[in-house]
Amino acid sequence: LNIGKHPDMVVYQENPLNLGASPELVRQSFITPEVHFFVRNHGTVPQVNIYNYRLSVTGMVRSPLKLSLPELQSEFPPSTVIATLQCAGHRRNELAAIRPIPGELPWSANAIGNALWRGVPLRDVLKVAGIEAGAQHIAFTGLDEIDKDTESFGFGGSIPLEKALESEVLLAYEMNGEPLPRLHGFPLRIVVPGYIGARSVKWLANINVQEQPSTNYFQQKAYRLFPPHVQAEEADWEQGTMLADLPLNSVICQPREGEILRAGPTAINGYAITGKGSLVERVELSLDEGVTWKEASIQPRSHSWAWRFWKATLDLHPGQYQIIIRTWDSSGHTQPVDTKQIWNWKGYLNHAWHRVSVSVH
Repeated sequence: LNIGKHPDMVVYQENPLNLGASPELVRQSFITPEVHFFVRNHGTVPQVNIYNYRLSVTGMVRSPLKLSLPELQSEFPPSTVIATLQCAGHRRNELAAIRPIPGELPWSANAIGNALWRGVPLRDVLKVAGIEAGAQHIAFTGLDEIDKDTESFGFGGSIPLEKALESEVLLAYEMNGEPLPRLHGFPLRIVVPGYIGARSVKWLANINVQEQPSTNYFQQKAYRLFPPHVQAEEADWEQGTMLADLPLNSVICQPREGEILRAGPTAINGYAITGKGSLVERVELSLDEGVTWKEASIQPRSHSWAWRFWKATLDLHPGQYQIIIRTWDSSGHTQPVDTKQIWNWKGYLNHAWHRVSVSVH
């Protein structure tokens, strides 16, 4: 696959293309280089002719818009946000180890990346279009093509108007100081910090202002959360929760699962992330199933929508260990203890304690 990605990326699927970087690769730098940034696709990767490209803004607006990329760049002041994108299926493999999750990609802790996004605040464009009374949701549709049940359509989703009017939500045309790469949505994508990655629609073709959430398959059905006791066969789609905010989560990046370590002071590191309104406050590690905890040191908080790196040193004697991590946020919430508590048949939003087993000699 000659796609400009690091050779150590894990390829989950070639068509559509889905790949992720190992946690230790991801943890190498606060801003994830494009070569390490995960790719989540549901359909084709479109080849967009920039000269013909137009973004349309339609629906409950006073002045529908059709904007070329140069118009968007010249008529609206640019803005930047450092934001971590994470797929809703991040860490699904741990849930699949409890009960099979057929038909879904077995992502480990590698469907995540943090980038510097540059573009135009969505609210500036919506202001020019003029939002009509009664509008409550902003829907997005991409230029990719997905074939499902004899239908062909672009990937789509929506966010509440309230979120769309926040300054961090960008129509992004640059990633890490370069024009948006084709795999990441060239020429334009929406970036919705704090929400599941599926809401940051790539290859953006249309923004529609409307009363109800998007009727796109990926909003109405695919990205919905069900409680552990509900099975696929009996699921009532209307009852599933539409996914939006990312939960509080943390991951051990080093050491790796199954690694053999030398006895003595051992460096442990990883990242922690939170979605809505609260901040990562404390990261703790345990070697005895949560009886005692040692606090890790966290990188200073510099960006509201970005992950925070943490590190700690544990003195390990020879033996077998399971290293456990948990994180607390500024509202006093912490992570669920056990993946069984949050198992769901789609394998979404695993944010239970992350565990890594190691041998020490």
